[in-house]
Amino acid sequence: MNIAKNLERASLYFPGKPALIFEGRTYSYGELNGRVNRLANALKGLGVNKGDRVGVFLPNIPAFPMAYFAVQKLGAIAVSINVMSKKREINYIAGDSGCKVLFTTSELRSEVPVEELPALEKIIIAEGEAGNDLDMETLISEGSGDLRSLEMDPDDPAAILYTSGTTGFPKGATLTHRNVLSNSTSAGNHSLVTCEDRMQLFLPLFHCFGQNYIMNAAFNKCATLVLHRRFEPEPVLEAVVAHRVTMLFAVPTIFIHFLNMDTSRYDLSSLRYFFTAAATMPLETALQWKEKFGISTHEGYGLTECSPFALYNHNYKFKHGSLGTPIENVDVMIADEEGNQAPLGEQGEILVRGPNVMKGYWGKPEATEKAIRNGWLHTGDIGKMDEEGYFYITDRLKDMINAAGFNVYPNEVEQVLYQHPAVQEAAVYGVSDPVRGETVYASVVLREGMQVGEEGIIEFCRANMSAYKVPRKIVLTNELPKSPTGKILKRVLRGD
Repeated sequence: MNIAKNLERASLYFPGKPALIFEGRTYSYGELNGRVNRLANALKGLGVNKGDRVGVFLPNIPAFPMAYFAVQKLGAIAVSINVMSKKREINYIAGDSGCKVLFTTSELRSEVPVEELPALEKIIIAEGEAGNDLDMETLISEGSGDLRSLEMDPDDPAAILYTSGTTGFPKGATLTHRNVLSNSTSAGNHSLVTCEDRMQLFLPLFHCFGQNYIMNAAFNKCATLVLHRRFEPEPVLEAVVAHRVTMLFAVPTIFIHFLNMDTSRYDLSSLRYFFTAAATMPLETALQWKEKFGISTHEGYGLTECSPFALYNHNYKFKHGSLGTPIENVDVMIADEEGNQAPLGEQGEILVRGPNVMKGYWGKPEATEKAIRNGWLHTGDIGKMDEEGYFYITDRLKDMINAAGFNVYPNEVEQVLYQHPAVQEAAVYGVSDPVRGETVYASVVLREGMQVGEEGIIEFCRANMSAYKVPRKIVLTNELPKSPTGKILKRVLRGD
């Protein structure tokens, strides 16, 4: 078993078929597989072997799938790193996972703290001038094109994707070859992907949604990826027209953006399928979309720890406002506080069990044992199930903020705020936002005699964390509301 066998199979049966279209350049399956082989052989020459971790700190460019599959062919482990990450975050992720080699661009290179990462032996530049680092195109041009994927055990780790944690430190969700293959196959099956489809991909490849539900599902079905560096409304719609895109995958905020646009000048008749995930689609938005385009937005639910797909709405009966029913080979349960199945219609925690559930958190056995109990992944989301087996989210972990599909844990942001010399106390929380779902706010008490404005604190955050975690609003206050035991009452700050 090996994820890269999907690419090899597509190359065997459809060598001349477009695998990837990007900024005017088309890569056939034969060419893509050949470039991956040459890159994999070059990595092998650099000492990358089975089980070694390789960082992929890249934007949505063809180098991402090339690096990813080259790593898989060798049986190494791809460590995806958010391109919005700053030095502090990269230092933790690359250090925690023990990256031996790291792919990046010349633009992002300055954020890699090489001097603080003793295990990091080589940096490969995939775009821009390589300087004193290795140039990816040179490695590809010099490598041999003859290679077969290493045969892996289904439970061997394939990828590590870091997800924010309530402790303030990200945890590396370790996905196996079985996890990724089963989940990407299910994604393709439920979304009815065929080899004739052209799938739009502007969601970040470092995220599990883009990486597995779209990229790996596309290559699993020998479909074509129309890749975008980032989401830009006009170029995305122009690509639909130019390349006759059939499937569009997005988060609710993007669907809202399209609804507010005049799309009449674009011929979108090729689109047959819309899918949304990563945040709950507002019911009103889903109904407006169906009215405007005549096609429902199918919806999925999951999280990085389950590769990410767990629920789908739906092949046979679509229910607006629902997450759908469990995907093939996966069980989902609503559990009470004791972990037992809750009565029908009652609220409880959503638990997931199946081949999609991660191996565990990299190097964190205690966190793994807390997350996976008796084979069930505890999602932390609160929901209910109706009489037809359809699931609904009714709440989630109170402190977690879902900002435009990105999970932000307040404690992680607070730890950065507390590093500011003027901050005495800080509380981070989510405020409802009609477009983003939630927006990150922070209430801050300054140290006596210290002065700093809202923008000064925000700029400090921008320099020390990913952009989506940065508070949009800083509320300077004399004191924070607290319980008799001294616990900060975030529900009061949120206005619950």
